Amino acid sequence: MNAVFCQSCGMPMNEETQFGTELNGGRSEEYCVYCYEKGEFKQPNMTVEEMVDLCVPFMKEDGKSEEEARAILTNFLPTLKRWSGSGKMNEPVVMEKEAFTIIGMTARTTNANEMTADALIPKLWEKYYQEKVYEQIPNPINSVTYGLYSDYLDGVNGEYSMTVGLQGSADGTLPEGLVAKTVPAAKYVVFTTDKGPIAQIVIKAWQQIWAWFEQSDLTRAYTGDFEVYDERCANPLEAQVDIYIAIK
Repeated sequence: MNAVFCQSCGMPMNEETQFGTELNGGRSEEYCVYCYEKGEFKQPNMTVEEMVDLCVPFMKEDGKSEEEARAILTNFLPTLKRWSGSGKMNEPVVMEKEAFTIIGMTARTTNANEMTADALIPKLWEKYYQEKVYEQIPNPINSVTYGLYSDYLDGVNGEYSMTVGLQGSADGTLPEGLVAKTVPAAKYVVFTTDKGPIAQIVIKAWQQIWAWFEQSDLTRAYTGDFEVYDERCANPLEAQVDIYIAIK
């Protein structure tokens, strides 16, 4: 997404006037004007639960139901810096990677859809593990699981495909329901998340990645981006994930 999100309330900050201020009067890069002023939170004793209650009416104005708004905020706000209790990711590195193929299950979605109760990506992951789809993938190279974002229609604003699977070969016939996605050779910025519960650290990392690219001279290529779930994810409550973002 193109917006930087307030790391307190989650509001997209698209305009200069929406950013809070630091003690020296400069712009805060992380918090909005409604949450943060002169280097301090306007409501310093607020809890994340109280922030959810505060934000629900604004989401209802955008057409969300009470239940849907509360569910989204309850899952999303704890990943933000103010509430997560942790800082930024490790400094990213740039590397090149040869073309490779991911075989697995896929779904077509958008970033906007993934912020609603109809989000497809969590359901895709759930089905992948509940039905042990990884056991159906023929001749995988290893047991490392990938979450691949590909086939972008309009960058961050349009549709893209999300594929969950293992690295393998596209040769031969695949079992019904599986697809092969080949990612071209590319240069990547590689981000490494904090350690923690998988769902929280990955969502938080993407927020930081979007903000990082807003401040960077590098441009995303949208040829294929992917998350790597290796042996560091053996304990899903204390996991660490690498996220590769293709650049031009």
